[in-house]
Amino acid sequence: MLWNVPNSLTMLRILLIPVFVGIFYLPATTIPPHWVNFTATLVFALAAITDWFDGYLARVLNQTSAFGAFLDPVADKLMVAAALIVLVELDRAGAIVALVIIGREIAISALREWMAGLGQRSSVAVATLGKVKTAAQMAAILFLLYADPIDLARFVEIPAAFADLAIIDTFFIGSVLIVIAAFLTLLSMAYYLRAAWPNMQSK
Repeated sequence: MLWNVPNSLTMLRILLIPVFVGIFYLPATTIPPHWVNFTATLVFALAAITDWFDGYLARVLNQTSAFGAFLDPVADKLMVAAALIVLVELDRAGAIVALVIIGREIAISALREWMAGLGQRSSVAVATLGKVKTAAQMAAILFLLYADPIDLARFVEIPAAFADLAIIDTFFIGSVLIVIAAFLTLLSMAYYLRAAWPNMQSK
């Protein structure tokens, strides 16, 4: 079925993109800044969760399809691109970092399609390095979307001597992680290009 459960979840992820972006353009009197960050982070987290669930359900329910295989990575890349563009506009991420990550996604997607046409798609299948890059990238985006400090003392009792250490600087953590993600992005792109190089030379 075209609109089975996994594909419906993937489409939901696409439909969440305008909701996610629109949150940042609500009138200032509608939602306080802190809740804008919190709501946008929650929406992005929900989208990330559907990304895991649609693949899991496709396997468990035996509902894999060519349409789903096409739609899933498109939804992922659209959501990440939208988040990075928003972060650049909010001055929470650098344009170069965003360009590296988005450019890599476009280049590797094109490479995979080309390799699939040669019947060699498995040679550029998602590797462990790519999964680590994705994990760092998603965590970085979540931290940068939230951006507000988290005071652990509000949730658990912290001795006064450690009060300063109980404050989590989400913006700093996100800024470090997004640079790591950009580095891993370039590293993983080099890995996939190297894997495809023999076929590129022969064609």
